[in-house]
Amino acid sequence: MNGIVLKSTGHWYEVMDSQKKIINCRLRGKFRNEGIKNTNPIVVGDHIQYKLMDDGTGYITHIEKRKNYIDRKSTKLSKISHLIASNIDKAFLVVTIRDPRTSLGFIDRFLVAAEGFRIPCTLVFNKMDIYNSKDLEVVDYLSNLYKKIGYDLIHTSIVTQEGIETLKSKMSGNVSLVSGHSGVGKSALINTVFPGLDLKVGEISEYHKKGKHTTTFAQMFPLNEDSFIIDTPGIKEFGLIEYSKEEIRDYFPEIRAFNNQCRFSNCSHVHEPGCEVIKAVEEGKISSSRYLNYLAILQDDDMKIADWQLL
Repeated sequence: MNGIVLKSTGHWYEVMDSQKKIINCRLRGKFRNEGIKNTNPIVVGDHIQYKLMDDGTGYITHIEKRKNYIDRKSTKLSKISHLIASNIDKAFLVVTIRDPRTSLGFIDRFLVAAEGFRIPCTLVFNKMDIYNSKDLEVVDYLSNLYKKIGYDLIHTSIVTQEGIETLKSKMSGNVSLVSGHSGVGKSALINTVFPGLDLKVGEISEYHKKGKHTTTFAQMFPLNEDSFIIDTPGIKEFGLIEYSKEEIRDYFPEIRAFNNQCRFSNCSHVHEPGCEVIKAVEEGKISSSRYLNYLAILQDDDMKIADWQLL
């Protein structure tokens, strides 16, 4: 029997069958995940095959080939990846300028992960109603920065309803993943776009100005016949794993545009003479923050918020 994984809680998986019925499934025996080293062999969005048991539960026997997935470095096992979701049509990264602040390092690493599987990503600048004039200048700067590179973006507010209909339109007819830090308003935003879901909404810690986790496990929600939304737990850091330096170079679109213009065909854009990327950074054609994040990823630096990561 075939199904789609809607939720994973560790040992049990909620699977939706072809009749929209939910079957609780688990793995039986040792399960090999096609050589991918990760903490979770089965993930939300997976298309699977299962065998139904007499008690109404099932056990998963096979995972269909994934068309894509987004993963990050496991926080506890740095050499192992943690899959977030699979078979994604669009990704939406919810960003806030403050309460909590989203660093450019986090944004750029997420975008690299999406670029790796050619998953279109929209940056959603949320909580537009709480920002003062200085905050709005930052929003304008970042909006222009990422729009110039070619990324789609939306400004949203659940208070004023700004951008809500646009966001709903972009999600329609797709499997849409929504991600971001805890406290950026993912669940509240989803509730506003799709009121019937009634997702649990968290609060902001006044002491740390960071979000409190409300979504413990990633979960996919069917909206209609051809639309699904994946709500993910808030992510504190986004470490990349198993990317080559050449891949990282290609996953920054504005850097990729200069790949064939450097003196050396294998230029890493770090120190080589005749590097057109370094020249473009010096001339302001490539953002210095994006370039510094590119260097940080090449060096596999930890995701620490530095002054230059949010201008």
